[in-house]
Amino acid sequence: MNLAHLQTSFSLSHSLATLAVESLIDEVNLTPKPALVDRRGSGAHTDLTLPLMEQSARSLFPMFEAMALEAMQASCIDRDLREKVGEIGRNGEQQMLLVTHGINTHRGAIWAMGLSVTASAFVIHNNDCISAREICEIVAEIAQIEDRFIPQQKLSHGQQVQKKYGVQGAKYQAQMGFPVVMNQGLPQLYRSRAYGMREQFAQLDAFFAMMAELEDTCVLYRSGELGLKRMQAGAQQILDVGGSSSLAGRRKLNELEADLLKIKASAGGVADLLAVTLFLDRVAQNYQQ
Repeated sequence: MNLAHLQTSFSLSHSLATLAVESLIDEVNLTPKPALVDRRGSGAHTDLTLPLMEQSARSLFPMFEAMALEAMQASCIDRDLREKVGEIGRNGEQQMLLVTHGINTHRGAIWAMGLSVTASAFVIHNNDCISAREICEIVAEIAQIEDRFIPQQKLSHGQQVQKKYGVQGAKYQAQMGFPVVMNQGLPQLYRSRAYGMREQFAQLDAFFAMMAELEDTCVLYRSGELGLKRMQAGAQQILDVGGSSSLAGRRKLNELEADLLKIKASAGGVADLLAVTLFLDRVAQNYQQ
């Protein structure tokens, strides 16, 4: 790799890592998100705060940058790339846990955003046409490859819920190319912008569109199937009455938040996919030819 090519690779990897961290920080700052950490407080969580989430997101910058560099050096999507990125992700998680003193702030986001950064770097490095759909197709290709070096460990909360309720989790979403992002999140974000809504409300409506659809394993773990159905129905009601920018929508939002706080349900899976939605939108804006 010559010097110019090397400089270009480092510039792209730095830029993508910056966009990834910014998207994670903007997601946690987006307010109001029912029962989630935002600028008002910790929602249904007792161990998370806004400063902690921001600190955690910034700690992931080197991990995202390393993933992007690996993708740009890969000639194709294969097991070697999958396993290299997997190792980088596990190291990044350990760094995150050091920063947060063992609190799981962004484990799900490491998976979803890590794949998004890797796929974006590969697509931008190897193609002239850049789109969110093309990036998500590469995400699916990477996620469908098994990593032989994943250590044996007890089932995560998400895996326990998948086994108990027979639902699909974060791994499935990635292996399918983030269908909730492509079919609900990004389309709603673009529709709301087209209607002239402020960016805050456009992002919130994208969040609620995904909340109405996703079988969020974080919610299932905390409050079971009934909690999930209440969350999905409440999110859909917000959209049905005009979205988060309308008076009726804000009333429904407040009702949903009171309900979710009562059952201690926190849509962490939706939050991770909102960050991915913001990231893909920004990549498309910055790198479309």
